[in-house]
Amino acid sequence: MKACLEAGLTISGINAEVMPAQWEFQVGTLPPLEVSDQLWLARWLLYRIGEDFNAYAKLDPKPMSGDWNGAGGHTNFSIRQMRETGGMDLVKSTCEKLGKFHKQHIRVYGADNDKRLTGKHETCSIYNFRYAVSDRGASIRIPMETANKGYGYLEDRRPAANLDPYQICTALIETTCGEGFDPDRYGWSNFEFPETKTDVLEKMFKI
Repeated sequence: MKACLEAGLTISGINAEVMPAQWEFQVGTLPPLEVSDQLWLARWLLYRIGEDFNAYAKLDPKPMSGDWNGAGGHTNFSIRQMRETGGMDLVKSTCEKLGKFHKQHIRVYGADNDKRLTGKHETCSIYNFRYAVSDRGASIRIPMETANKGYGYLEDRRPAANLDPYQICTALIETTCGEGFDPDRYGWSNFEFPETKTDVLEKMFKI
């Protein structure tokens, strides 16, 4: 944390987490490109300083198997209108929209994220989507403060610790402000949903 602050990075917090030896730090609040740049630099500092102590930080979604939480990259997100009076309506409509593009988002939310998003340990299953106020087991958590004030931000709890912040920000912005995020537009994907029988039949029918 000291190295990040000395480097001029906007570190807003640090705390121990549930899994043994697990710690997290928060970057922001910043615009999308700045927060992505700073997270990338903060990670570099983490690994570089670790070399001096023979320590290696793992960003895997489930770095240690066991009955405890994985490692997430929870992303607090808002646009200006959400932070204005009456913004809660937009927060909710954005959550609905994010649900419609759940699979597209998950495809860039981190490799092996299915090992973390199991529906246990404060996660929603990777195969489901739901949002709620102050629910740490939801895909999207609306903070109690946002609900009480009627405006604020939302927390996307789906991204894994090994997220690419540029992809996460792109996905959230395009779904919130546009027609929805499509990872194929950029050739992005680090997770693929396994095909179901319905998927196979649909492909056969199209052929």
